[in-house]
Amino acid sequence: LDTHIRKGHNIAFSLIILVDIIEFAISTWLTSQFVVHHNYFSLAGRDCTHFLLFTSTWTLIYSSYRIFFFPPPDSILGSMASHIFFLCLTWVFWAVGAATLTAALSGQLNRNAQSLFVYSGQFIALDVFAWVILVLVTFAIFVVHARGILASSRGDGAREPQTA
Repeated sequence: LDTHIRKGHNIAFSLIILVDIIEFAISTWLTSQFVVHHNYFSLAGRDCTHFLLFTSTWTLIYSSYRIFFFPPPDSILGSMASHIFFLCLTWVFWAVGAATLTAALSGQLNRNAQSLFVYSGQFIALDVFAWVILVLVTFAIFVVHARGILASSRGDGAREPQTA
């Protein structure tokens, strides 16, 4: 089971990074267009895009750290408590970002959206990828919680590593 957890850990965070790079690229491009042309459709849409840029940067740094500089399992940064804390913080960021962008767009995402505001295709992609990342982070939290339940049944605590 520990081998599957180690492989699954890298696969899950790699998938989060892959989708997050797409989100990062879209939000960076939209932000640069807003700065240069000042053609955002509303202040809420602009601010949500900026927040999603921050959130994707946060997720990219955190997930890259978890894959490439994976802390030793016996350190506090490799513990379940650390995983839960950072994943929950990341989940809150994505939930807020995705929900506020969806609210800012107020259901105007359809085929006729081109006539309502510019960059409608990019906003659709930004919104969809934000929700996809939220689902992936939710799955990661579920797996860490499941591992925590298994660890507590072994008699280990939250500060113990995720692998035995």
